[in-house]
Amino acid sequence: MTVHKVLFVCTGNICRSPTAEGVARHLARQLGVEGRFEFDSAGTHGYHVGDPPDPRTVAAARKRGYDLALLRARRVTEFDFVRFHHVLAMGHDHLHWLRRACPTEHRDKLRLFLDFSQRFDALEVPDPYYGGPDGFEQVLDMVEDAASHLIAQLTAKT
Repeated sequence: MTVHKVLFVCTGNICRSPTAEGVARHLARQLGVEGRFEFDSAGTHGYHVGDPPDPRTVAAARKRGYDLALLRARRVTEFDFVRFHHVLAMGHDHLHWLRRACPTEHRDKLRLFLDFSQRFDALEVPDPYYGGPDGFEQVLDMVEDAASHLIAQLTAKT
């Protein structure tokens, strides 16, 4: 059985990417395919290394039944490009950063996370950090859609 290793990437790893990690893990568990996936998240920058997700992120996720409390921010490492099969960026800036940092032989692993979305036309998950509570809800809506289709696509391949 193939284990799909997926890394979600945003800037500081305290809002968007830990949300994607927590939601994807939860959805895989609900679908009974948890053992077929390994999910993680990281940031392009080390601003918050070791910190838990933003309290607003945790609260919004908790309202929908997702537990992000144990997650801790970390920065993308060179080894991530080797270890993960899919490195999914929350936005174009992250994808650009990843392309610069990624060894050539692993660049085919890089994509925008919302490439998997079927409900949203947007290409980027917006950063909710400087906005109000609606931004965190919007992130959850987008992440739930993209994560469910990501899991479905990867599960169908194996």
